[in-house]
Amino acid sequence: MNTTNRILLALSALGMVAIFAMVFLILPDDRAQGFVQKIFYLHVPCAWVSFLAFTVTAFRGLRYLMTKDLGHDRAAAASAEIGVLFVSLALITGSLWGRPIWGIWWTWDLRLTTTFVLWLLYVAYLILRRAIGDRERRAQLSAVTGLISFVDVIIVYFANRVKATQHPAPVIGGGEDSGLPGLFLFTLLLGVFTMTVFYTLLLRTRTEMAAIEDDIEDLWLAHS
Repeated sequence: MNTTNRILLALSALGMVAIFAMVFLILPDDRAQGFVQKIFYLHVPCAWVSFLAFTVTAFRGLRYLMTKDLGHDRAAAASAEIGVLFVSLALITGSLWGRPIWGIWWTWDLRLTTTFVLWLLYVAYLILRRAIGDRERRAQLSAVTGLISFVDVIIVYFANRVKATQHPAPVIGGGEDSGLPGLFLFTLLLGVFTMTVFYTLLLRTRTEMAAIEDDIEDLWLAHS
C-alpha cells in the first residue's frame, strides 16, 4: 500500500471512530423518532457516496469516449462497483429506519422508487461489463450506459425537492425549514467527509487492481 492510500485509510478509520463516538456517546436521541433516527448519520453519507460514485462513472466514461484511454474505463467501472455497494447500503439503512417510523419496510415512494431504479441500472451496467470480452467494445458500451444511467442520479436528487414524498425532506438545501443545529450538522458533515475519503481509497485500490488484472490478461494472451 502506497503512502497516499495509507493516509486515506488512517483518515477513514479515525473519522469512523469519531462518528460512532458522536452518534452514540454525545448526540441525544431525536425527540420525535428516538434512537432509531441515529441511522440517519450512516444513511445520508452512503447515499451521497453513491451519487458521487455514479457521477465519477459518467465522467470517466465520457473521458474514455473522448480519449480512448482504457484507464478511464477502469476507473469508471471501479466507481460503479463502489456506487452499487453504497446505494445498496442506502436502501438497506433506509428500510431499517423506515420500519419503526412508517410501520413498513418499503413503499413505492417517488424517492425510494427512483433510487431502486438507480440500483437496477448500475447492476445492469456491471452485468453488461461481464458479458463483453473485448475491452474496447466493453469500454465503449459501458461508457454510453453509464452516461444514460446518470440521468437517474439527477432524478433521484430532485425527487423529493420538486414533489412532496413520504421520504423525509432534505435537511440541507431542502427549503426554508431545512437545516440542522450545529453539533448535528457537524456530525453529518463529518460522516459525509469520512465516507468520501473511504470512497477515494476504495476507488484508488480497485482501479489499481483492475490495471493489474489487465496486465495479467495481456501476459496470458501473449503466451497462449
